[in-house]
Parts: sequence; structure tokens; C-alpha cells
Amino acid sequence: MLAEIEKLHEEIQQDLDSIDTMEQLENLRIQIVGKKGKLTAYFGALRDLDAKDKKQVAQRLNTLKDTFERLYEDKRQVLGAAQLNAQLEREYVDVSLFNSLKPHSLGHPIMQVLDRIVDYFVNMNFSIQSGPLIEDDFHNFEALNLPKFHPARDMQDTFYFKDSLLLRTHTSPVQIRTMQTHSLPIRVIAPGSVFRRDYDLTHSPMFHQVEGLVVDEAGRISFANLKFILEDFLRYIFGDVRVRFRASFFPFTEPSAEVDISCVFCEGAGCRVCSHTGWLEVLGCGVVHNNVFKAVGYENVSGYAFGLGVERFAMLLHRVNDLRSFFETDLRVLEQF
Repeated sequence: MLAEIEKLHEEIQQDLDSIDTMEQLENLRIQIVGKKGKLTAYFGALRDLDAKDKKQVAQRLNTLKDTFERLYEDKRQVLGAAQLNAQLEREYVDVSLFNSLKPHSLGHPIMQVLDRIVDYFVNMNFSIQSGPLIEDDFHNFEALNLPKFHPARDMQDTFYFKDSLLLRTHTSPVQIRTMQTHSLPIRVIAPGSVFRRDYDLTHSPMFHQVEGLVVDEAGRISFANLKFILEDFLRYIFGDVRVRFRASFFPFTEPSAEVDISCVFCEGAGCRVCSHTGWLEVLGCGVVHNNVFKAVGYENVSGYAFGLGVERFAMLLHRVNDLRSFFETDLRVLEQF
């Protein structure tokens, strides 16, 4: 039996050298150590041997089995690497090649709407200002007349860091920084990303705002100026809609107002989207509060401010009812824009 085992050893080595595919290798494994394999049969025959011969044959069989398993694993790794390289060659894509069938993108729908908003105000002689995403308590809250107990400071709304730092919850800090570094007159918009602890059909932890600020010497800026610019802006964006101002409260403006447009879905007749009121809220605004001017060292000035959510405008313009659709990168959705 030892001679037969040695012969099997030679056959295994020859077979392994001639194998080119994983399928052939698996077939060899079954032939050698499978349930009905050659090596398995020799192990089964041990029971018929004398005790003296059984020990010697068993040791040789175990050695051959260990050798086969090592050679099998080495061959499997070699064939696996070759198979992977062949697959990579078949699936190779030259990303530098021009594809004339690839549709040209007009940009993400959020950015499309943001560009339209910015274009309007730039054409109305507003400059664009930006600021840091990580703000301090003074610029984000205190300078905007938000007392320590105001709900907007709640941990459920704001992402806080250590040392009174936070992710800005609005772009209003840009207005504060602009007033600290610029002289009158000021006529700016502040577009950018903001962050709040909120996530549902109409809210996202990160979203985009555009806020505007106009400041000049006392008596030169009034609520009438604000009303004119916003009515013209909303009709530029939404077309022939009716606009109304409702008294409201914001800590940083007084008087304050929320601005509605006639529902773009039902044209003011009343539907589920507008809760059958015929109106949709789109932005907030007001005359800048004197405490805000005091915080930046301004005296004898007047001004107005407004702020809007870009995602809100995009949802209305594109008839999208779930804000999360804009951020899921589903091409079936994005290709529609």
C-alpha cells in the first residue's frame, strides 16, 4: 500500500501542475479528498491492516493529506489571482475616453435654484458675502439679539462643539461679520450651508439658506423698500403669484413678517399642500432690530433683513414633496432636472 500511496503523491503533483482553472482544481479536490476520493479510500482501508503496518501507513497518509492541502491552497491562490486579473482586464474602463452619449448635467436642482436666487440679487446690486461654517456663540446668537433662554439655542436644534463653538444654524452670522468689517451703505446677500438637528420630509440636518441685509444711514431704509424688493423677487422666481406679509416675531428684526405666496399648486384655490388656505409660506423678513446694531457698534442707521430656505424654493418649483429626494443621489430623480 505504501507504494500505491507514493504513486498517488506523484499523480497529485502532476495533476496540480496541469490545472488551469478553478473548476479543474475543485474536481481534483473531490477526486482526492472527497467522500469517494482516492485518499479517503486509503484511510478507509486502514481498518483491514495489521497493527504493525497500520501505524506506518497512517503516518504516510496524514503526511500526504497535509501536503495536498498545502499544494491545493497555493494553487487556489494562484488561479484566483489570475482569474481576478482577467476579470479586471475585461471590465477595464478608460475614464479619459469621451462618451458622446453621456447627457450633460445642468447642475444639482438645489444649486440650480440657488443660482437663480443669487442672479436676481446680484442684478439688483447686492454683493455676495460668505463666512465660516463653524461659528461662535456671539456671532450666531448673541449679536442677533437671541437671549440665553431662547429656544433656538436648544441642544435639539443646534450642533454644539466645545468652547462655545457650533455649526452655524443660519447665515445671519455673515451679516454680523459684514457689519463689523464694512462701512455704509451695506447691501449684501449671504448664501450658504447651515446645520440643525432635524430630519424628515421637509427638513434636513444640512440645508441651504440665502439671507439678505441692507443698511444705510437712518431714514434711508424702510419696510416699504423691503416689501418692494421681496415682491419683485418672488414674482421673478415663481411667476405671476400674489404676495402677502403677515406680522410675526424674530428676535433680530422689529417689526417682523413672514411672507406668503399664493399656492403654486392650486393657484390659491385651496389644496392639500397649502392646507386649503390658498397660501404658502416662503420666507421671513423685517426691519433690523436696534439691539443688533448696538452689538456691532452701529448708531443712527436703519436697515432690513430677510432669509429663505433654498430647499423650500426647490421643492415648490419642482413639485417635490420629500426633501430627502434631493440628497439621495438617485439618478432616476436627478436626471429629471
